[in-house]
Formats: sequence, structure tokens, C-alpha cells
Amino acid sequence: MEINVDKLAQEAIDQINQRIKNLKHLNIVIVGKTGVGKSTLINSVFRENLAETGIGKPITDEVRAITKADFPLTIYDTPGFDLGAHKQEDLLKEITNLIHQGVSSRDINKMIHCMWYCINTSSSRVEQEEIDWIRDFAKENRITEIPIIVILTQAVPKKDARVMKEYIEAQNLDIVKVVPLLAIDKDYDEEFVYQAYGCDTLIEVMMHALPDELHDTLQNVQIANLESKKKYSEGIIAASVAAAFGEGFAPIPFSDAALLVPTQVGMIAGITAVFGIDVSKSFLTAFVSSTIGGAGATVLGKTIVANILKLIPGVGTGIGGAISGATAGLLTTALGMAYIKIMEMVYKGEMTKEQLMGDDGKDTMKRIFKDELKKKK
Repeated sequence: MEINVDKLAQEAIDQINQRIKNLKHLNIVIVGKTGVGKSTLINSVFRENLAETGIGKPITDEVRAITKADFPLTIYDTPGFDLGAHKQEDLLKEITNLIHQGVSSRDINKMIHCMWYCINTSSSRVEQEEIDWIRDFAKENRITEIPIIVILTQAVPKKDARVMKEYIEAQNLDIVKVVPLLAIDKDYDEEFVYQAYGCDTLIEVMMHALPDELHDTLQNVQIANLESKKKYSEGIIAASVAAAFGEGFAPIPFSDAALLVPTQVGMIAGITAVFGIDVSKSFLTAFVSSTIGGAGATVLGKTIVANILKLIPGVGTGIGGAISGATAGLLTTALGMAYIKIMEMVYKGEMTKEQLMGDDGKDTMKRIFKDELKKKK
């Protein structure tokens, strides 16, 4: 079975596109008074600069939907919250109706999955009307049980934010968590800069609060927690290895080692979707040719496998010219971990995709893969 690098790269692109297409649509309601920093928060947590000023399709008098084509996230914003008690009551009803409509549709893509209630910490106090509104909404939410997360925005100094957090927690509201954060760095009187913090914690809270079928989507759209993306991607590697090369895997001859490739393609596609990075066929061709095969060669053919196995401590060249499940899993794990590191480099801006496709970039990818192979598992 021969699979050349060009064909492999195209298969990976096809699977990436399919995974993105299959992502469930995540829907979040965000409530808070004008000036709490909702737009800044949205753009700090999610990619695509979703909350551009003035963008948003009116859904009701009190709610507008912020979304973009081919992006699996909608934010339901509530710009009229601080226009008086009557407006707040109307808003509660409209959000409740929106939630019930989603539930009635029986379509997870149309359901509301979470609410963020934002309070500006710099005001130094929580108004009773806000506590009352959260409590009233929680009562309406008893059946649907939409997770409610209270977010303390512009939460510096941290000591003041901690006091406000403890006060809200003492109200015994039916909420998931109170999360203090500072979405972007804040200059204080030109004397020093408060460093942004807390958006990564918000993602961790969301991962626990949302159903499992929305975790792929959250990881794809979020840009606030790199460690969460890496950990989730490592789970994809582990699942791929367990499914394909676990107990009962029959050793295969080197000449048939291309049979391993579909699992590795699916793994790479899954990791790419988690990072939400747009990759090209040329980029994937460069990655594959730098790791498990040369351009035009049989991917994981006999010679390539034999050379790769020499890099793995204690493995040698295999038993009887065959690859065991443990060795196949080791190869796949090394490939996946190398790809995570390369995605991390692009994510952090350490190297561009274009640079990685050059000679120096290919050498870097080759070195990363070899380093992963040499690690004792």
C-alpha cells in the first residue's frame, strides 16, 4: 500500500475541513451594563475579532446576535441592560424565551449553552439590582439549567476583585463560578502596567460547564488558553493510539506500514481543528516530508520505518521485520506531539507557517520530530 506525501496532505486537508464543518455551534448570552468591557472580553477570549463595534443582528428589542459566517460561535449581546428596571425585566423574559426556543428545537446548534454575567470591578461595589436580576434569572433557569458564570471585568487591583468575588459567593446564587479577570493589559497612570489575567481560567470553567459535545468547538474558537488546547490535543493523540494500536493490534510488516497512516491523518486533522489555525496543503506537505516521509516516497515504507525505529531507544528494527502495536503507537504519539509543538510555535508567533515551509523551517520540524522519538515513553 503506497501513499505519497501529496495525497496524504490532501487527505489531511479534507479531514480538517470536515471536522470544522462538523463542529457544533456554541451559543453564549452575555449580560452586563454599558462599559463593563464586554467587547474587549469577547475579542480576548475568542478569535476572529468577533465583537467589532456596531456588528450584530437584532434578534429582539433587547438582544442582538454577534456571529460570523463559517464560525461556530454566536454571542447574544444585551446592550440595553442598564436602561432601567422595566428594561431589565423585559430582558430577563426575552433571554428566557430564547433559551426555551432553543430547547424546543431539540437542535444543540440552536440552544443557548451558557450565560456570562459581567460586572465591572472598578466600580468597587455590586449593585443589589444586579444580584436580584441574577437570582431572578436563576429561578427561571431551574429547569433548563443553563450554566451561569459571573465575570468580574477589569479586576484590578486583585485584592479589590477578591473582596467582590467573596461578596458575590456569599449571596448563595445558583451560579457555576465567579471569575475575576483583566482581559487586556491596563496602564495605571503611566507608572506601571497591570498584566492581563483570568481569561485562561474562564476557559477552564467553560470546559467543565459545557457538555462534552461542545468541547471541540470551544477549543477551536478560543484563543485565551494555550495549555488547554495542548492538553485537549494530547487527548486526541491518546485516543488515536488507543483506538488503532491498542490491545489486539496485530504486528504488520514494514512493507504494509502505510496502513498506519489513516490514524495519523485523523489525528493531525483533529489537532489542527483544536488550534483553529488555517493550514494549507503546502504546509502539511512540508510537515509530512520533514517527519514521516520524503516527497514522492512511500509514507512509512520499509526504509523509512527502519530509519525511524533506530531513533527510538530500546526499539531497534522490530521483531521479524514487523511493527508491533506499541511501536506503532510510539511513532504516532511522537508525530502528534511534534505537531502540537509546531502548532504552538505558530500560535505564539515564534515562526510563521510560511517560514516553516522553508528549508530552515523543515529542519526545525524534522528536529522536533526526532526529539519526540528519542524521548523515553
